[in-house]
Amino acid sequence: MAVETLDILACINYLRTHESILDKKNIAQTYAALGNNVQSSTYYPKDAAQILLGDDAAAIPQEDGSHLLLAAEGIITQFLENDPWFAGYSAVMVNISDICAMGGLPVAITDTLYAYNANDSEAIWQGMVAASKAYGVPIVGGHTCYHSKHKALSVSILGKATGQLLNSFDAKPGEAILLAMDLNGTYYKNYPFWNASTTTSPDILQKNAKLPYTIANNKWSSVAKDVSMGGIIGTLLMLLNTSKKGADIHLEQLTKPNAVSWEKWLSSFPSYGYVFTCANKHIEDIQSLFIKHNIQCDCIGQIVEKEGLFINYNKQHLKF
Repeated sequence: MAVETLDILACINYLRTHESILDKKNIAQTYAALGNNVQSSTYYPKDAAQILLGDDAAAIPQEDGSHLLLAAEGIITQFLENDPWFAGYSAVMVNISDICAMGGLPVAITDTLYAYNANDSEAIWQGMVAASKAYGVPIVGGHTCYHSKHKALSVSILGKATGQLLNSFDAKPGEAILLAMDLNGTYYKNYPFWNASTTTSPDILQKNAKLPYTIANNKWSSVAKDVSMGGIIGTLLMLLNTSKKGADIHLEQLTKPNAVSWEKWLSSFPSYGYVFTCANKHIEDIQSLFIKHNIQCDCIGQIVEKEGLFINYNKQHLKF
């Protein structure tokens, strides 16, 4: 565990104004026009079911008890211009994480791509195809528009959860909070992205992607979110928003690379990172599974009834 001296108040003040964390904290505003839930299609299944909004992927109940999972990600133009290969790779990778965070397995991907011409989009395509092959998830179609002055990319993914669903609505007071992250990597260029993906073999990537599915189907947890933009803090804030609960976390219990500051680590986006909540009796089950796959899994705190994110460090207890 990291033990270096930390000015916790300065760290929290920095994170409170971090753009990506603010975006995650206020993410509910993006779907406010729809409300907190919608009814599934009146065409299928026969009896329209409720679909909760605000999770990593939409979970659409099926008549056999399974769930279709649908998610999408958009990539900003600046990223596409500055690093087109990695932007394409990331668009596929983050969609797969969203499906896995629901206790599902990815099925297929589609994309919508705007560029000036085919040559202008070649590196983006190469990145998407590289990620598709690495994770074993096919790109099955989409839409391409040329003669566009600016590049734009969105990627959608279909997945399926055949057993227990993981969601971000059901965290319960007293449950442990586990943070699983693949630390076998390094930062990608100057991005706040911890890369343990492009340097890892497809076999390992695909085996690791199935671990949340295993956890869900063993019923060790019913709650998870993937750590995305906004990092650990932003992800926890989203989980607490949908669950309407609080969290008490301890930084001393959280592993991070020694050379990385707390401010950077807590706001970084890892290629493989998940937050789970679980009953205390299942902490060892989940940790043992990740340890077998060389993935760090820390118990960093617990869910509490009082809403808010409470951070503990060196006997200091502060609300985020």
